[in-house]
Amino acid sequence: MTYILAIDQGTTSSRAILFDAQMRPVGSAQQEFPQHFPQEGWVEHDPEDIWSSVLHVCREVIETTGVSADQIAGIGITNQRETTVVWDKQTGKPIHNAIVWQDRRTADICARFKQAGCEDDVTAQTGLLLDPYFSGTKVKWLLDTVSGGRERAEAGELLFGTIDSFLIWRLTEGRVHATDATNAARTLLFDIHKGAWSAEICDLLDVPLNLLPEVRDCASDFGTTTLFGANIPILGVAGDQQAATIGQACFQPGMMKSTYGTGCFALLNTGAQPVESKNRLLTTIAYQLDGQRTYALEGSIFIAGAGVQWLRDALQIIDAAPQSGELAAQADPNQHVILVPAFTGLGAPYWKPECRGAMFGLTRNSGRAEIARATLESIAFQTRDLWHAMQGDWGADADVILRVDGGMSASDWTMQGLSNCLGAPVDRPVMQETTALGAAWLAGMKAGIYPDQAGFAKTWALDRRFEPTQDQAERDVAYDRWQRAVQATMAF
Repeated sequence: MTYILAIDQGTTSSRAILFDAQMRPVGSAQQEFPQHFPQEGWVEHDPEDIWSSVLHVCREVIETTGVSADQIAGIGITNQRETTVVWDKQTGKPIHNAIVWQDRRTADICARFKQAGCEDDVTAQTGLLLDPYFSGTKVKWLLDTVSGGRERAEAGELLFGTIDSFLIWRLTEGRVHATDATNAARTLLFDIHKGAWSAEICDLLDVPLNLLPEVRDCASDFGTTTLFGANIPILGVAGDQQAATIGQACFQPGMMKSTYGTGCFALLNTGAQPVESKNRLLTTIAYQLDGQRTYALEGSIFIAGAGVQWLRDALQIIDAAPQSGELAAQADPNQHVILVPAFTGLGAPYWKPECRGAMFGLTRNSGRAEIARATLESIAFQTRDLWHAMQGDWGADADVILRVDGGMSASDWTMQGLSNCLGAPVDRPVMQETTALGAAWLAGMKAGIYPDQAGFAKTWALDRRFEPTQDQAERDVAYDRWQRAVQATMAF
């Protein structure tokens, strides 16, 4: 039993990657699934689409690699966080579409609780802010809106979970209702200091405690699945950004990674003690092993790769994502088009869910190339927002090196622009499947076939370091344009 199956369930697709005993990927499969936008600012997934896509990619990678199920020592799961599912305890059927992390429908609920003076207490316990991004208000909306939802919940007929919990429930055929500490920490319902669900906040949001899954370590026993032809234990679970932090071997306080997928998420390891942010970042759990929690500061950007999808699908100015960098490189350097991609609100450090996107600096000569460049540059500018906030909270000095991963990190143009914008080195690893690798390492370490933290950290290898080539004055002028554009967008 020398293989580990990693399930990487993302916002737009599900993937399965099979890793061998040396933590090398030997095969992968991926399947996209539909996105649903029933109203402005609403984003949903059909949980059955997620489930069928996960089953499909797992079976495909097992079949195409020729690895038999009884050679797989364990499964690691990593998932889009905060996305919320409520399902029937007996049938396993969801009562409504999953409400995706990007969804803004509970902005009014969050505003009411803020006006009532609840946010400070919520932040003190959860490390989070009252924002529709998180699961807690999504659960409240589902119970209040779906016919009979609240009554059934209070009668113990329903269960809530983030996507990891839903997959665990389905994979174990209803035997296990569990999550890990990193996903629990993103629900707005979990006390990250006590490591337990907060009865006080659950009462505030009218979420019955009997809906909630059991919280376990990231490397733990999450039950066994028989759906792939053998008994395979589920041994590792972490939310996608925490899994990427693990996959980047950011095990020491002060280490920082940023993942560029649908959104962009930067995490800074702060060690055994949580750091309270003074700059509207999130305090969260980076990972929990052997009952010991390691904390992180996190900055969340809602639109990164989703901006490139917008170029492809809505504007149709590119046919495939890799073309965005090629097109951006052709832009007129004398034009300074700025895109504020607040398509689903602004995340950290602004937290403006009602905000919508805007573009500035357009001229008669502005075209496809300038818009593509503005889209990619917006990712760098948003990262610099987070970078400054983290420096303010952590006191990190200017020579911090950022480790990057995610689909957009493959773009040399984008990563060079990021280094220029930050005025700091950006390191891209050889193994760019860091999210899946993090989940695989958790399961493989628990199964006893992968090394411990120190041994795993030694395997991290650099592909390329991007060094800034832009002078400080030019960098600051560009960032000032960005800040003025953001302020104008928020004022609209």
